[in-house]
Amino acid sequence: MSGSRPRPGRRAPRPGGATANGSLYERYKDALRRGHVAALRGRNEAAVDAYGEAASIAPDRALPHASIGGILVKMDRLDEAAAAYDRALALAPRDEGALRGLADVHVRGDRRTEAAAVLDRLADSLAAAGRVADATDAARRALELAESRPRRQQVEALVGRLREAASGDEAAERALDQALRVLEPAAPEPVIAEPEPEPEPETESAEAHDVDAEPEGPDADRASAEVAEALATDEGGPEQEAAAEADAEPEPEPEPEAEPEPEPIAEPAGLGIALGAAAEAALHAGDLASAHDGLLAAARAHRRAGRLSAAVDACYLAIGLAPSDPDLHFLLAELYLDRGWNGQAVDKLLLLGRLADLDDDAAVRARLCELVSARLADEPRVAGLCA
Repeated sequence: MSGSRPRPGRRAPRPGGATANGSLYERYKDALRRGHVAALRGRNEAAVDAYGEAASIAPDRALPHASIGGILVKMDRLDEAAAAYDRALALAPRDEGALRGLADVHVRGDRRTEAAAVLDRLADSLAAAGRVADATDAARRALELAESRPRRQQVEALVGRLREAASGDEAAERALDQALRVLEPAAPEPVIAEPEPEPEPETESAEAHDVDAEPEGPDADRASAEVAEALATDEGGPEQEAAAEADAEPEPEPEPEAEPEPEPIAEPAGLGIALGAAAEAALHAGDLASAHDGLLAAARAHRRAGRLSAAVDACYLAIGLAPSDPDLHFLLAELYLDRGWNGQAVDKLLLLGRLADLDDDAAVRARLCELVSARLADEPRVAGLCA
């Protein structure tokens, strides 16, 4: 019998199967990349088409549907956005991006009760993942949108857990403070009545007791005129100056004023925009390396200027050029932390950890541990990255 039959219990390999799967995944990534780039350039219809293509290539993935939802929100097509988020959640019921997006759609549509219900789901999911600060934020927002006793009890329970972990964790302390403001609104300040003014004691005529009173009559008029003239001209004769210097006590010499510290030179507000424009020009010219470097420089300039949204946009555009660049992912993680998006930052750091393992990159691992220690020391999801 020529050839061999596959052993029972194992499928025969399909010719070209691995290559076909690899090609399919590359097509999926390419479609997502085109969707991201189109979205960042404001080409919303093109972004929806690209994300739709990614969804057709990988129908089991939630990300393309959630991305479509985000674009439709920008286009103010809220009902279609809600449907896209629902499709994403049907595939991944705990998808954080889809839950946040759907809640935002309901808030924009003034459907507060529905938004609160979605935030309840998000809070439960985040709490189950050990992300207590993020869960508290979601539960607090749900309570603000639609007050109910179960929601208040949920926030109180999360606050109790958060108190144990809030010390030294800026994000946890901020979430705790905001939750307590909702649970315990500040009492109105008491109105303090001002005391009535006491009547002034009656005094005898100043004319009778003021021994230093100015003389009246022609002498007084002449003295007043001389004083007025001296004040008006700021001049006096030599004799008057000598007498004044003899009578006056010597004034202490003024202490030299400390020289003010030079203020830091502000970075030009448009530097990030200029760098981004140069990167765009390099991209159109086909110089991908310069475009990538320019986008990273633009993102850092935007961050220094406090324009975090523009910095994130520049990073997303750079992802299409170098999706595996560690510098890019580190910058994105720091931007997520700057904006308080701890969940996205953690996901990004976990991705960096996998990249470091695949490439056996000790430098990336060291940078990863440094960032985790500085800004996410109490986050359980990344605790094992540096163990």
